[in-house]
Amino acid sequence: MPEQENARLHAIVEGHVQGVGFRYFVVEKATSLGLNGWVRNRWDDTVEVVAEGLRPDLVQLLRAINRGPSGAYVSDVKDDWQPATGEYTRFQVIPSL
Repeated sequence: MPEQENARLHAIVEGHVQGVGFRYFVVEKATSLGLNGWVRNRWDDTVEVVAEGLRPDLVQLLRAINRGPSGAYVSDVKDDWQPATGEYTRFQVIPSL
């Protein structure tokens, strides 16, 4: 996939990532990078992220996700890359799963 084409990042973040402002950290970073998509808490204490935009910007988001905000501990990030669908117009927190 060429660098300047839009892509989709799907990530599942494991560790101490709920109750520490992780979703809002992701929204702030994704918005600052001009990405669209969503973030939510999951029933298994993980956080799920779907983001679309230019691949270099998604790589920056993934780096930030791996660090997390202060107070969080990220033990693993499972990431999957797909073609962008263009279905999102902003980045937001959606209801937990």
